[in-house]
Amino acid sequence: MMPGINPKQMKSVMKKMGMKMEEIGDVRKVVVYTSSGNYIFEPAEVVGITMQGQTSYQLSGTPRFESANVEIIESDVELVAFQTSVPPEVARAALEECNGDIAETILKLTTIE
Repeated sequence: MMPGINPKQMKSVMKKMGMKMEEIGDVRKVVVYTSSGNYIFEPAEVVGITMQGQTSYQLSGTPRFESANVEIIESDVELVAFQTSVPPEVARAALEECNGDIAETILKLTTIE
């Protein structure tokens, strides 16, 4: 809760506003996946806040970041090279830049700027 505020008063005010807070217990780990890597909160505290029928989640903890290490397989390189008529080296570099996303890589290599 908020420092300096009586928890009973806070609950009363929240109830009047139609807010409900509920802590999700026993959370050991939360992972937020992004295209550039993952944010890992371990341990983590998660609170669900419901207001006007919408639930939002508040995440507390100290994250560590792990970069995405995408493995580019040769068949993906061959497919992109064939579909875009570029050399395999160019296809591999583009796949690495697009984190292994074949569709995004093909669009990137075939889009005329």
